[in-house]
Amino acid sequence: MNTPREKPDTTETIAGVDVERLGEVALEVATDAARHVRKRRPELFGRTGAGEADEATSSAVSTKSTPTDPVTLADTESEDLIRSRLSRLRPGDAILGEEEGGSVEVPSGVRWVIDPIDGTVNFLYGIPAYAVSVAAQVDGKSVAGAVVDVARDVVYTATLSGGAYELRDGVRTRLHANPITCVDLALVATGFGYDVERRRAQGELMARLLPRVRDLRRVGAAALDLCMVASGAVDAHIEHGLSPWDWAAGALVASEAGALVRTPLPDSRSGDGDATVAVAPGIAEEFFGLLDEIGALSPIT
Repeated sequence: MNTPREKPDTTETIAGVDVERLGEVALEVATDAARHVRKRRPELFGRTGAGEADEATSSAVSTKSTPTDPVTLADTESEDLIRSRLSRLRPGDAILGEEEGGSVEVPSGVRWVIDPIDGTVNFLYGIPAYAVSVAAQVDGKSVAGAVVDVARDVVYTATLSGGAYELRDGVRTRLHANPITCVDLALVATGFGYDVERRRAQGELMARLLPRVRDLRRVGAAALDLCMVASGAVDAHIEHGLSPWDWAAGALVASEAGALVRTPLPDSRSGDGDATVAVAPGIAEEFFGLLDEIGALSPIT
């Protein structure tokens, strides 16, 4: 867990790498990819949702781990764009992406961890909650990241020890997690995997959690959930089975906004079933205690 504290804007060098520059690169490539994704949705799907798929729509969608786990042409295009930009701006850095993969082993030096569209089901159906996520890690630790809420055109950025910010309509605002002090009043974001048995276990955990908090929210994009903790749109996030590209940027944004954050190891994968947690500092001890009590800190494999 990361201890929340007020952090000044700094230019920090880690392992000889300028963290501020990594943040600039993350912001540039994430906003470029988001612009492409925003343009492509009406071109691929028009005004139809997944339930109204025609032949053109069907050719733009395939599946991955299960029939309910889609990948669209825009996902692969977005990742190709990000990889191309990173190869030009940061030649020699390792890249791990959701669609094209990368080494499971954490390299020494810089690794970029990218999710070309987080919330693909939302993108497919036309629900305006999907994001592009780009993070730079050094020796497996996130040090810079950008998450773009594509539909709303809102950008969340963070650098290690440099704070977290929201960019909206040309205005840059420092982010702080909510000053909540009572778990009973906490609004908690969560998500569910695609495997049937994991979904069943996640649902059972949420049934135990729901009576103990204000309410639950299921947005469908973990990177946005984590940024919502940072911005105060929710008070906490808990989800099992995220891969590094799901949390690498958003967890840094939440942490730099003062949240206490627990993530899986940087060489983990969804199948490990580990919990990702981010929570406002005033309820962190009580919330982690509650999660431990209901068994929500253990992996769901």
